[in-house]
Amino acid sequence: MPQNEHIEEHIKRHGRRLDYEERKRKREARKVHKDSQYAQKVHGLKAKLHNQKRRAEKIQMKKTIKKHEERNAKTKTADAVPEGAVPAYLLDREGQDRAKILSNMVKQKRKEKAGKWSVPLPAVRGMAEDEMFKVVKSGKSKTKSWKRMVTKATFVGDGFTRKPPKYERFIRPMGLRFKKAHVTHPELKATFQLPIIGVKKNPQSPLFTHLGVITKGTVLEVNVSELGLVTTGGKVVWGKYAQVTNNPENDGCINAVLLV
Repeated sequence: MPQNEHIEEHIKRHGRRLDYEERKRKREARKVHKDSQYAQKVHGLKAKLHNQKRRAEKIQMKKTIKKHEERNAKTKTADAVPEGAVPAYLLDREGQDRAKILSNMVKQKRKEKAGKWSVPLPAVRGMAEDEMFKVVKSGKSKTKSWKRMVTKATFVGDGFTRKPPKYERFIRPMGLRFKKAHVTHPELKATFQLPIIGVKKNPQSPLFTHLGVITKGTVLEVNVSELGLVTTGGKVVWGKYAQVTNNPENDGCINAVLLV
């Protein structure tokens, strides 16, 4: 192993801190203020270079925003206009074409990057940590209280190996682990039992996403290969996102709606 890769090796073996995502998010949120302070303070050649860099970033950002805006824009095409007299109420409708015809896969990726998901449950009730976790006393005389037991439904991947029970901070009970979900296709009006691939986002907290906790409003990635969905290019769609619409810990099953 090269001398300088010991950090990467440690991350591979032991993973990251449990609050890594939260700290990263906060660091990125602070970055805007730090950049602003730096821009006000810097002068001379450094200021010139900084302004050039900022200009390039702004151009790139405007291009990205424009892409998302023109996705659904319509443009008139001359060749599509029919010959002869057209009623006045059809003048606007005829001869229109989408600005960009994109495959479903590209649309989905762009939606994901822009965060523009139209989900069945746009807002959910917030949950306190007391509701999500139960304190487990440990130690010889049960005086230590650093362990937590997850009281909600969870998803744990096939390749998961538990830490030794003595050192396990978050305990996910076997009885509350799920591998399949009942997913309803909104257009087909049919429900299928599909295997869960992973937890994409839990709206409660990044920690719950990291732990694979499934609550109402959580976005899951499910395996839809058996539905036979294909892209415009003819490739079979393997994974799609679905939002949980029930409280799995109360019902004993996961009901979700496919995001199409």
